[in-house]
Amino acid sequence: MRFAYAVIALTALLVAPTSVGQVETARDKEPTVQPDLKRGQYLVEDVAMCWTCHTPRTENGQPDRSRWLMGGPVPYRPATANAEWAEIAPRLAGLPPGTDEQFITLLTTGIARTGRPPRPPMPQFRMTRQDAERVLAYLKSVKPSE
Repeated sequence: MRFAYAVIALTALLVAPTSVGQVETARDKEPTVQPDLKRGQYLVEDVAMCWTCHTPRTENGQPDRSRWLMGGPVPYRPATANAEWAEIAPRLAGLPPGTDEQFITLLTTGIARTGRPPRPPMPQFRMTRQDAERVLAYLKSVKPSE
């Protein structure tokens, strides 16, 4: 039963940015972006919603815009104990972990550089290579703030 509540709460968090407490994305601050970067930004911020785990939170629980996609403690916990659950999300801004090809493989096959699926809560994506390359290009364009 607690798992169902956790799923409902996570779903609400992912769908919640409405007029009340709307999350400001990098797109709101960058009026001109190249088409491939714009597609990568859309995939990162609006589809995969990478910022939910890969951006540290402020004291009031909002994403910290000054540390956008810089990695940090995963703000969610599993409903039941899970030894595989990742406690820390890695930095994505500037240079995502691994080589470019390893990162593209992760996004296109759902297999990490370890040869295994990524640890939860990271989903196993199955993006096209073109979209994975756009995501990588966008992440590389995000300037690390630290």
